[in-house]
Amino acid sequence: MMSNDQRLVHMAGQILRNFAAQGREEAIAATAEHLTLFWAPRMKARAIAMLEEPGAELPEEVRAAFAALRHPA
Repeated sequence: MMSNDQRLVHMAGQILRNFAAQGREEAIAATAEHLTLFWAPRMKARAIAMLEEPGAELPEEVRAAFAALRHPA
């Protein structure tokens, strides 16, 4: 069974894959925009908090999308 953190990372990865045809940077930006628009504030706060946790296993693209939540466009 997935933890809440694993579920957030998994969902973000699924969103990234949906935007993959746009290229890496565009997929990251589109994912961050999607998270900003559709994720609950608590989910976004947890995603940002995971960036600071040394043991958090975040794929590079997911990490970049989560980091973009710090300063939404």
